[in-house]
Amino acid sequence: MLHCPRTFARTIAFSGLFLATVLSPAFAADPTGDWKVADGVATIRVAQCNGSMWGAVSWEKTPGGKDKNNPDAAKQSRPTLGMPILIDMKKKAGADAWEGQVYNAKDGQLYSSTIKPVGTDQLEIQGCVLGFLCGGETWTRVSPPIPLSVAGNPAAKGALPKTAAPQTPKTTGAVAPATKPPAQKQAVNPPANANASADLVGDICLLPDIAKPTR
Repeated sequence: MLHCPRTFARTIAFSGLFLATVLSPAFAADPTGDWKVADGVATIRVAQCNGSMWGAVSWEKTPGGKDKNNPDAAKQSRPTLGMPILIDMKKKAGADAWEGQVYNAKDGQLYSSTIKPVGTDQLEIQGCVLGFLCGGETWTRVSPPIPLSVAGNPAAKGALPKTAAPQTPKTTGAVAPATKPPAQKQAVNPPANANASADLVGDICLLPDIAKPTR
């Protein structure tokens, strides 16, 4: 029987653990990012806002849609672009799933819903009305996960690096040339759709229907 030196065996075990860690999907259970709905008519941007998952329409195949089926007459004229679809979804204990509500613009109804990532490129949506009339569909990922939103998560603001105040150069009568402030990076890339020429939504945690007052 062949015996391996103990140090060699430990090296093999460590290498196996290292490879398993490196090769495992980094965002297998991350529902954030942009997802194309099953019929391809819209893309939903999912982000963590104030500790919950929210999803809003970030692109629509036919621009200019209105929430005309909403039972609230005051909301029937609101644009569907930027409209919340996944509402205040909480992490389900012991599972890679989130529970909350989903809004169906086709009938203006709210459904009890669960979202669950499948692998790295699919998101399962299940919804029911009053425990029955259940249904679901699978969305397809079109952009990578979104970093934690500073705007929607006040606790994350302390994680931003503090920048020193700019020093005013000493001059001897000459006026220092004006410096152009650096352009801000867009936090979220637009969905990878041919029809999405620009990111019109940005950080969904800033949308009025999602943003909540900080304590």
